[in-house]
Amino acid sequence: MVKALITTESYGLKPDLSGKVRDIFDLGDRLLIVATDRISAYDVILPDPIPGKGIILTQMTLGWYDLFSDSLRTHFITSDPNDFPPPFKGREEFVGRSMLVIKAERFDVECVVRGYLAGSGWKDYKKTGSVCGIPLRDKLQESSMLDQPIFTPATKAESGHDENISFEEMCRIVSAEDAETLKKMSLRIYAKARDYAGERGIILADTKFEFGRHSGEIILIDELLSPDSSRFWPKDLYEPGRPQVSFDKQFVRDYLDEIKWNRKPPAPELSPGVIENTMKRYREACSRLFPDMQLEKFL
Repeated sequence: MVKALITTESYGLKPDLSGKVRDIFDLGDRLLIVATDRISAYDVILPDPIPGKGIILTQMTLGWYDLFSDSLRTHFITSDPNDFPPPFKGREEFVGRSMLVIKAERFDVECVVRGYLAGSGWKDYKKTGSVCGIPLRDKLQESSMLDQPIFTPATKAESGHDENISFEEMCRIVSAEDAETLKKMSLRIYAKARDYAGERGIILADTKFEFGRHSGEIILIDELLSPDSSRFWPKDLYEPGRPQVSFDKQFVRDYLDEIKWNRKPPAPELSPGVIENTMKRYREACSRLFPDMQLEKFL
């Protein structure tokens, strides 16, 4: 198993921004993004890493970038450390888990698309019969497939919890024209990814995207359709009316709920079994979606 990367500072490199998972270096008109093996739950970074997780996230994102290459512009430049500028050039610890990207002007909203009723959407529906102000039909169950996918934006929080907002509220954060464009782009990406995953035995229940503007054009930034940003369910085990077996970090959330953590720092340690099984789920999602991807050369 690959050695866990918790922070790039352990290699004498201080990032300009350290998020829940990624360390980001600002290179002027470009960014270098390194996906560590940190894992968060309920917007709190957990003390134990999932060794190799950052590699899985990066490789899945690159797989999706390639699938959408003819229809979607992204911020991606290269993932080969030999093409990175100094002092990052050729660094072995970055192989498989890093990418050099265009620096764009980020839209400060999370673009969430839901095809199924789960998570905060399910909680909202139980209280109001709606999700982010979008009314849904009566008598839906937990994990029900929606009649059609819905766009449910959220605030983009630097720390703490992202908050679901209505489309009207989104239009107060970005222009109405940009909000409409982001909505259409998000629904289009989700539909293509849903169909692709479905053909490979996986339900894409929901996902979130981030976008930015570069040279006047809206482009996709950050990760794409990874187990950290999406709910993936095995199609053969799907049964509405209950929580689903999941290929994403829901396994970690369930463990934390089971031990009755209050969702506030400090987070509890993860058991070795939870760490191992979480990594297995990430790997299985990747291998089902991209069976020709050679993860072994990185892991």
